[in-house]
Amino acid sequence: MESANQLMSVGTFQVLKLPLGFISVLEWLFAIFAFATCGGYSGQLRVSVDCQLDKASSNLSIGIDFAYPFRLHQVSFEAPLCDGRRRESLFLIGDYSSSAEFFVTIAVFAFLYSLMATVVYIFFQNKYRENNRGPLIDFIVTVVFAFMWLVSSSAWAQALSDVKVATDPDEVQELISACKVMTNKCGSVQGPRWSGLNTSVVFGFLNFVLWAGNIWFVFKETGWHKGGPARYAGAPPEKQAATFSQHQPYNQGSFDQSGGYSGQGDREQASEYSPVGEPTSYSNQM
Repeated sequence: MESANQLMSVGTFQVLKLPLGFISVLEWLFAIFAFATCGGYSGQLRVSVDCQLDKASSNLSIGIDFAYPFRLHQVSFEAPLCDGRRRESLFLIGDYSSSAEFFVTIAVFAFLYSLMATVVYIFFQNKYRENNRGPLIDFIVTVVFAFMWLVSSSAWAQALSDVKVATDPDEVQELISACKVMTNKCGSVQGPRWSGLNTSVVFGFLNFVLWAGNIWFVFKETGWHKGGPARYAGAPPEKQAATFSQHQPYNQGSFDQSGGYSGQGDREQASEYSPVGEPTSYSNQM
């Protein structure tokens, strides 16, 4: 318990209440959902072949299993030829592994980076802010991940649409030779469930929104956003005073001979004299 308490005291967990820390937590959570729903998917479809002339050859439940990374051209199944006991070996059509693996890879790397960023925000916040290098690297990586999330999610959404077509039971029946014979009857018994993969696409675009929105909050930590104050903060006191005096208008007040400032005298003289010391009444001219 002591070590846990010391860790809590060292870490600045208040940063999790700020957008920068809170969004980073959401980023790695949403990244987990993205690659888990896509990378852990496995589906099945079933079709039936009813041979009218040879009932013994019929198969009313042909199961076809497929899973991530969706190399469908390697998924094989057997179907009856309705010609005695002969059977044919067939393969599904399409290879969508590149889009699926690209999406999962971006999700895994985004999870690792956002987790590391959260740890840095909490336990190494002083080192993160002590120079502009940390926020600048964070800003560049955030922009890159936002772009990669958009590209990978769009590619995976298109690939998923193609996977749905390739595994449609009606499309699979067209691959079976017996189904091309008018006397035989083929049908769909069960179609794949797409809720998990649809969820992965949703989380992909949600991750894009999170990372794109986080660009602004990370940008605020960089020296580009804090240009003026950052330059003055690192300058010596003499330079700060000189720079400040150049940017501030001169305020003509009332000073006595010893260099002291008299606020009351300044207000009284302001009522008797106009700017630049011109007299305001005839009595003053006398």
